[in-house]
Amino acid sequence: MDVARRAGVSHQTVSRVLNDPGSVRPQTLDKVRAAISELGYRRNMAARALVTASSRLIGVITSSSHFLGPASTASAIELAARRAGYATLVASLQVGDRAEIDNALGFLISRGVDGIIAVAPRTGIAQALGGAARTAPMVVVAAGVDPGERIHVVSVDQELGAAMAVHHLAGRGCRDIAHVAGPGDWFDARSRSRGWLTALEDSGLEPGAELIGDWSPGSGYRAGAVLLGRRTPQAVFCANDLMALGVLAAARESGARVPEDLAVVGYDDVAGAEYFVPALTTVRQPFDELGRLCMEVLLEAMDGQPGAVHSIPPRLCVRRSSQWGAPEPG
Repeated sequence: MDVARRAGVSHQTVSRVLNDPGSVRPQTLDKVRAAISELGYRRNMAARALVTASSRLIGVITSSSHFLGPASTASAIELAARRAGYATLVASLQVGDRAEIDNALGFLISRGVDGIIAVAPRTGIAQALGGAARTAPMVVVAAGVDPGERIHVVSVDQELGAAMAVHHLAGRGCRDIAHVAGPGDWFDARSRSRGWLTALEDSGLEPGAELIGDWSPGSGYRAGAVLLGRRTPQAVFCANDLMALGVLAAARESGARVPEDLAVVGYDDVAGAEYFVPALTTVRQPFDELGRLCMEVLLEAMDGQPGAVHSIPPRLCVRRSSQWGAPEPG
């Protein structure tokens, strides 16, 4: 091996430097790392896989979607995997039916992935994944899914995030709090709707109106127009920021002042949410932390840990759309 010759050590020592540097004397470690740098050495993962029976490859299944949650989660998983020394092989779903999901799973398993992380925002995707866990350890990113023997479930606590938003509005004196929900076949939408209802009950409030959107600003605008065409509620909790953007537009068009006449809260904290007019109060999802957790849990699953549920809390970002008298960002 060129690195071993350059450093004047055995190839076994080079292997220890690469795989267990803590077992190597500092002086030897420095020599080998200097030789690696001088030669521009890169590990041959294919050759390593033949020796270790590990491909160092993680399969990722995700929806082919422009929506913030699935896209940001998949990106965070790729980064976390790379930092852990794994490459990712991504299979994107266009339709998300059983045949396509089975095809994607077969593709990943045939490539010898060590494990699979499935970003499964919709119910149909999660339901189709169970059988593959018999072949490879699996992490499913979805709120409200039950784990299996080899299936771990990871999510942001969507129900908690919605409850935080509603408790904030109730604490500001809002008694009539409507909800613009996401599509009913999305786990996150269901969990956020449950959080809205639970927080209303905890606050001693009756449920306000609930309208269903499709995550788009247009659906938020249409829901806002319906709400403002009735007796205007004191507040609206929207299941994502884009629908909140549509509600803000409907409020401007109707002459309703935000937050004086109508407080608005979103979910996700999309880039630029603080520059909406007015700046949007929203629930921020920690996608980087979610990606790291997915990878940590998958490594545990690969070591034989039985399936369990793992969740992390979101954070409420309070801005002017729900804060009377708060300044706009400068």
